[in-house]
Amino acid sequence: MSEISYANSALLLERAKKVIAGGVCSEFRKYNHPHAIFYTHGQGSKIYDVDGNEYLDFTLSQGPMILGHSHPTVLSAIEEYSKHGQMFAGQHIKEIELAEKLNEIIPSAELLRFCLDGSEAVQTAFRVARAKTGKKKFIRFEGHYHGWLDNVAWGLSSPSLEALGDRTSPNIYPWSQGISAESKDEFIVLPWNDLALLEKTMSEMHHEIAAIITEPIMCNNGCILPAQGFLEGIRSICDKYKSAFILDEVITGFRLSLGGAQQYFNIVPDISIFAKALGSGYPISAIVGKREWMSLIEESKVIHAGTMNSSNPTVAAALATISVLEQEQPYERMFMLGNKLMNGLRKAAAIANQKVLVQGPGPMFILAFTEHTAFNDYRDTFSGDKAKLAKFIAGMHNSKIRIIGRGLWYISAVHTEEEVDHAIKIAAEVFLTL
Repeated sequence: MSEISYANSALLLERAKKVIAGGVCSEFRKYNHPHAIFYTHGQGSKIYDVDGNEYLDFTLSQGPMILGHSHPTVLSAIEEYSKHGQMFAGQHIKEIELAEKLNEIIPSAELLRFCLDGSEAVQTAFRVARAKTGKKKFIRFEGHYHGWLDNVAWGLSSPSLEALGDRTSPNIYPWSQGISAESKDEFIVLPWNDLALLEKTMSEMHHEIAAIITEPIMCNNGCILPAQGFLEGIRSICDKYKSAFILDEVITGFRLSLGGAQQYFNIVPDISIFAKALGSGYPISAIVGKREWMSLIEESKVIHAGTMNSSNPTVAAALATISVLEQEQPYERMFMLGNKLMNGLRKAAAIANQKVLVQGPGPMFILAFTEHTAFNDYRDTFSGDKAKLAKFIAGMHNSKIRIIGRGLWYISAVHTEEEVDHAIKIAAEVFLTL
């Protein structure tokens, strides 16, 4: 396979580095192949760079583009509603309409507030949980991502599997320099999918635990589904000890079903976080929850604020996105296409004598080079050959198929069977080069 040109992106990256730290505005954008890429536009399932390369896109802007790029209904709704103003520092009718719609479709959404992104919505949820319970700490799980702020930026990475230490009392490491050392006192980190260990920890420390927060599917590391009974076990434990069950649906929201993973798994948390696909790329998130928890915000006992919250364009984007999802009901098709792609990748890898794990529910999944037949928690992911994965991602990118560098694939409502077949064909060729 011949290399394609990234010359214009390379020149723009050098220009950007003179005024933008690292040349990018999010750390994850550094790690594209062969370097940060500059894009000109996206349309449907395709995205285009400044060198004229067209990519079949399974990155979907790290998840938000559930309707694909530049969906006409979304763009039209934003343009029309923005004619009346961008934001008012006050309320507007579509804000109510969006809240009513989320109340209708999300099982736990009795009351809600809008934010700008998942990171701040998570912190709002913690504030509510602490205020209601009078307790200070929360439990989270190894490898789960709940934003980039200090008190959730531990336990996201480790120098090695051995460095994690004993499962019952894991070692944790800061994700970055400059993170407050005191922030690690706000939480306890445990391995995921270990209900017995979670029950033991809560029985011993429940008087300190305001909340348990989890991704319903461990999307950012391994695309790991919950073990049978695990989410139900969290629900039961939180009920028993009067702690908040917080479900981080930043990725799973609107991707598994209109009502998110909580509808898909038939589990009702106390508080949930929705973002990414909610706004088709526009900056909006929502903290939603049961009235008994969210009433603390309603009564101003817990302060939630933000000048940019629920601006006209973001609310219009979210309403339009949900409207399309309701009308088209793409979920059965997204699961079908995702599973077809997963099975095709497995078969192509086997033919090339490559040991891979392809795992996930379908609308999102991971591919890892490993002898493991399944990943059950973050510790299992250390078996993956990251160097070989990087070569595979580079090979796919050079063949104009874009995938997130950690091996995570997203399916949109606009991908086609022909595109899935093409991706399998290209992957089969790339597997043979490794």
